[in-house]
Amino acid sequence: MSCSRILFLVGFLLASCAVAFAATVKDREGAVRNDRATMENDARWIYNDVDRGFAEARKTGKPVLVVLRCVPCLSCVGLDAQVLQEPDLAPVLEQFVCVRVINANALDLARFQFDYDLSFSTLIFNADGTLYGRYGSWTHQTDPEARETIGYRRALEAALGLHRGYPANRASLAGKQGGPAPFSTPVEIPALAGRYGRELNWGGNVMQSCVHCHQVGEAFRAYYRDAGKPVPLDQIYPMPAPETIGLSLAPDHVARVTAVKPGSIAAAAGLRADDEFVSLEKQPLISIADFAWVLHRAPEHAILAAVVKRSGAEVPVNLTLPENWRYETDISRRVGTWSMRAMAFGGMTLVDLDDAARQSRGLPKDSVALLVKGVGQYGKHAAAKKAGFQKDDVVVAIDGISGRITEARLIGHLLQRHKIGESLPVTVVRGTERLTLDLPMQ
Repeated sequence: MSCSRILFLVGFLLASCAVAFAATVKDREGAVRNDRATMENDARWIYNDVDRGFAEARKTGKPVLVVLRCVPCLSCVGLDAQVLQEPDLAPVLEQFVCVRVINANALDLARFQFDYDLSFSTLIFNADGTLYGRYGSWTHQTDPEARETIGYRRALEAALGLHRGYPANRASLAGKQGGPAPFSTPVEIPALAGRYGRELNWGGNVMQSCVHCHQVGEAFRAYYRDAGKPVPLDQIYPMPAPETIGLSLAPDHVARVTAVKPGSIAAAAGLRADDEFVSLEKQPLISIADFAWVLHRAPEHAILAAVVKRSGAEVPVNLTLPENWRYETDISRRVGTWSMRAMAFGGMTLVDLDDAARQSRGLPKDSVALLVKGVGQYGKHAAAKKAGFQKDDVVVAIDGISGRITEARLIGHLLQRHKIGESLPVTVVRGTERLTLDLPMQ
């Protein structure tokens, strides 16, 4: 989130509280102020000043390492502590100009494009602004106690290798760069404009003045939604994990395959466990986040060219992405999904019933059967409740969908096809009754 990814998830704290990995410290204001007091005069880290970091890189010839950290967020706290304190990382970090950013207010959105739902991310640049690569860990995001840094170290070492080869390798880095953004900074996006300034309010309530990273993604989606446009699929399913195409990659390596799901895109491409990606779409990889970036920018139907190292040899592989492949992305644990649940479901959280639960309820295995796990209570998240939906209802018919569907796929389906103000008839099973309720699109 935001600069720090950013500094936390205050803005959607209610949502964060509902998602374990988005939990925050009790004294969020104190955490931010203590971080500043500890870090602003640190010998290694430039605090909350990206421009100064690039200026220092131009003087020294070092690459710029920008850590975006949500200080109050408990996710990634173990990794953050290790990056700041682990002695074994020090020799590697000394080779960078290190910048710590804790808020997203003034981020250059054309340059800083990454997974806004993470509470700790790293982007590494040349002094001229060319991006070498991204790092972000969902392993650490979901486990605050995770402290392993070997994957982080390998990402930094791979970036240093790219730096040594620069500018001869500039062409191979073209696909890593951020694309055009409709707004220059987060505080220009309509949902955030007027509520936040470019600078943090250190003289008042810092927390209320901070744009958190997850708010950037949420504001972009609201921008399209409020304009009556379909929310782009890459905004609904940002930075797809390798698992979306059937790959599991080792968190302690740059991009080493640990498992391939049978029947998946990856399996059809002939990938195997222990394959190690050298490049994807001609881009050299430094981390799993780099792999996710290629998927993020991929067309809806494409063939991605890869090179993997297998038994000491480099082997070309083609990954064929079919139509609607993004719908397989699991977004259920993303904090940014909370606002999309309000848009598409009126604040409900839905879970696809497994086969055993369907059998016990007399429901078929191959049709819609989404359990209402929770119903929001406040604001737009209370719209479903006001429409009559209740916890433990089972949605069995919605928008003419005939086959089995996950919550994530249904979010994309509805946000692509329906605008604010529309109302959809939805059939639910409640006990022994079948009811039809009107679900408002927001």
